[in-house]
Amino acid sequence: MTLIKSISGIRGTIGGRQGEALTPIDVVKFTAAFGKILLRNTGNKKIVIGRDARLSGDMVSNLVVGTLQSIGADVVNLGLSTTPTVEIAVPMEGAAGGIILTASHNPGQWNALKLLNSKGEFINDAEGKEVLALGEQLDFDFAEVGDLGEETKDESYLQKHIDAVLALPLVDVEAIRHANFKIAVDAVNSTGGIFIPELLDALGVKTVYKIHCEPNGHFPHNPEPLKEHLTDLSTAVLENHADLGIAVDPDVDRLVFMMEDGELFGEEYTLVAVADYILGKTKGNTVSNLSSTRALRDVTEKHGGEYFAAAVGEVNVVTKMKEVAAVIGGEGNGGVIYPDSHYGRDALVGVALFLSHLAKLGKKASVYRAALPQYYMSKNKITLTPSLDIDNLLLKMEEKYKHERYTNIDGLKIDFEKEWVHLRKSNTEPIIRIYSEGPTPEAAEAIAQRIISEIEAIIA
Repeated sequence: MTLIKSISGIRGTIGGRQGEALTPIDVVKFTAAFGKILLRNTGNKKIVIGRDARLSGDMVSNLVVGTLQSIGADVVNLGLSTTPTVEIAVPMEGAAGGIILTASHNPGQWNALKLLNSKGEFINDAEGKEVLALGEQLDFDFAEVGDLGEETKDESYLQKHIDAVLALPLVDVEAIRHANFKIAVDAVNSTGGIFIPELLDALGVKTVYKIHCEPNGHFPHNPEPLKEHLTDLSTAVLENHADLGIAVDPDVDRLVFMMEDGELFGEEYTLVAVADYILGKTKGNTVSNLSSTRALRDVTEKHGGEYFAAAVGEVNVVTKMKEVAAVIGGEGNGGVIYPDSHYGRDALVGVALFLSHLAKLGKKASVYRAALPQYYMSKNKITLTPSLDIDNLLLKMEEKYKHERYTNIDGLKIDFEKEWVHLRKSNTEPIIRIYSEGPTPEAAEAIAQRIISEIEAIIA
């Protein structure tokens, strides 16, 4: 059983003992703490919630709604929804903040509380620490019976979200309709099974092959949209001679495309392709996190913009995007953040922009992919042990590579001439992630294994 408390929210496995997993007690105390802070800081009683389709979602939702009512908050409950939908609903509702009930790409036994401020953006480090501290202390009173909050259920935000996407100037519905795309969709039996087909229909895509699109929470495969988990989608694309496959994670903030040949476009290249389109229409800068592909930098510079790197985590990317006035940004895990829509990863926005781009190009996805800068990534990890001093380990690696270009704003990233390696402790799992990239798969893996060997030597 696992419970991880961080600024990105409260995440854990369902069942087990309080404090060691995500139990009802943990849900109640951190929901109450967050709600109390919102009410105190804003004077606004309205809080928006929504959830993905995982099996524990209904139970957790009931706990969250009741807890928020118990502190005097009024709840706007979107029901089955997506992370980006809740993000846009918070400012539309004029709410104090929001809570998304989803463990994102984690397997079905997990759930989480993702916490949003009044802008519909993830709370920052200081705010997250305040929530964690108050949740442990529970130093506040609950509402008297006459002051309990009310719940309003609102299922209109599916259409409101789609309408907002269609209203974006660079979304070309006419071009998409004329392209006559045939598209397969794998939504891992979560809410993307509702939202993505509805969006495609609104965009004029008439032929959609739906697999795993029943929002029943029974994930048919690991919900992280990686190549090894998307064999059913590959089969559907090939058997139906589809032009494209689309895969999303359970809360629909990560987006991956599959080409007409049944191969992945590459989760790292979702953002690269969308940025290529945006930058061709709007001059400006881009941002991604330190673990994302160099291809975004290359595409940005091709269009005359400047690329900036941020620490891993959506809140860090958003902060940097605002700082440098980026016109597009996101993360290499298939997360597209388009400020003209909102400052959050949004697969619906990503789908609409990518299809607009592909329709205007008039090329097959595989042909376009081959024209983009070619990099290959290797993702490895080392499981942490209680005796391992990660900070000291990174300091030793930093000293070893002090003559190379490096940054330590988030773990340690070392930039070599043709490759890079990023070492960081995961915020969501007890591991060290080791991401590397090179001009060939062999080069990326070779530099990763070299660094792993050096780390193991230090540990030994």
